[in-house]
Amino acid sequence: MNTQTSAPSTAENTPQLPFEPIVAALATPLRWKILSELCAAGEPLMVREIAQRVGCSAGLVSKHLAVLRWAGVVMVKRRLYQIPPQYIVSADKRHVDFGHCLLRLPAANQ
Repeated sequence: MNTQTSAPSTAENTPQLPFEPIVAALATPLRWKILSELCAAGEPLMVREIAQRVGCSAGLVSKHLAVLRWAGVVMVKRRLYQIPPQYIVSADKRHVDFGHCLLRLPAANQ
């Protein structure tokens, strides 16, 4: 009998997202700002709230959020965007772990 079991997800065993989509999703400074704001907020945000915080139009932020969603870096529920909780290592330090890399996001509005 050939069975495999997977270890439960823990801080030491963070689920991994596919590498190439993460690299593509993190390729622009605006997306880093968006992630910083989502991490700093500590709660889900609407597109217009994120746009105000990063100083861009809601349309532009929406397009960048679509790329981040496609990569699995953010999720949306009832028009509220957030980083999936399983990837946030330390919200107060703005550390996010996607499995391949640990992001130390800059303070919001930097």
